[in-house]
Amino acid sequence: MRTNAAIREAAVRLFYAHGYEATSLRTIASDVGIQVGSLYNHISSKEELLAEIMLSVMDELLDSANAVLDGTEGGAVDRFKAVVDFHIRYHAEHAREVFIGNSELRSLGGDDLEKVLAKRVEYEQLLRKLVKDLEKETGADILDVKLQVYSILAQGAHVSSWYKSRGPKSLDDTVSTYIAMALRQLGVDPNS
Repeated sequence: MRTNAAIREAAVRLFYAHGYEATSLRTIASDVGIQVGSLYNHISSKEELLAEIMLSVMDELLDSANAVLDGTEGGAVDRFKAVVDFHIRYHAEHAREVFIGNSELRSLGGDDLEKVLAKRVEYEQLLRKLVKDLEKETGADILDVKLQVYSILAQGAHVSSWYKSRGPKSLDDTVSTYIAMALRQLGVDPNS
């Protein structure tokens, strides 16, 4: 299990730094401290490794967002705030995986690509339901639900590109600001 985790961590670090195409299995094996042939005891291909990284990120997003919803009392505004809070935090804390998920999608093919895209659609639908529920509960005049969801998704991707834990803005402040911006875009008072 430790070797599997080390392989995954090395792949994330190297795919992030050099890109999927430029990273060889030999480089990953060397980084882990094993022979390249030993990698095949843990994975069948580099694409399988990339797919596993992308699918595990999507599974974490979906499972955690659903857990947040299950653990949140209150109405649609509270549920929306809780999921946006999770979404922004996740993206800030998993910047490398988010970058790989967005930039290396083109490197997947066949079933792996279809699985990742299906999970992305599922996550988008979860956010879409939250926005529609918020619209119903508050009477907000939402111009375009799909574009609003894309805006939330983009906020996560954006925060992953610039947020640094040692930067001038704390993660709590960053999350609060993004929640307020998302609610204002929906025409909902962030203090409600």
